Amino acid sequence: MKSITFHPIGIIHSPYKSLIDMPIQPSGAKGAVGQIELLPEYVPGLLDLDGFSHLILFYHFHLAKGYELETVPFLDNQPHGVFATRAPKRPNAIGTSTVRLDSIEGAILQISEVDIVDGTPLLDIKPYVPAFDDRANAKIGWLTGKAMQAVQQRADHRFDN
Repeated sequence: MKSITFHPIGIIHSPYKSLIDMPIQPSGAKGAVGQIELLPEYVPGLLDLDGFSHLILFYHFHLAKGYELETVPFLDNQPHGVFATRAPKRPNAIGTSTVRLDSIEGAILQISEVDIVDGTPLLDIKPYVPAFDDRANAKIGWLTGKAMQAVQQRADHRFDN
């Protein structure tokens, strides 16, 4: 199969200088503010983005090294297939988070509800659209009864390299 190459479009800044003790999902990042520093050549792509309240960010888990196809995620003590988790150590270390867009000033996007480590390379931005992104009656598998724990759960050493 042909190789795929991605190039960052910017850098995500956050208050989290280390993976340890940071939120594991945006639901646990209330009050956490950050910013996106977009590379200048991508600024024209921000046209009309200021009309959206939330963004879906796609980024590279640049601190993750290697992966296991079965992993013990933060919200459980049993192994699950990596594709049934949001664990950072994955075959393609791509993360996604939905954050609040607070403002845009040139190449700087002020964001909040950030659960991303400082210095993370940003791959793409898409607007969050409830009519497109919310799914009624969605099932959440092994996370049933556990998903709300993400509000309090903080990262530990389980995905250290």
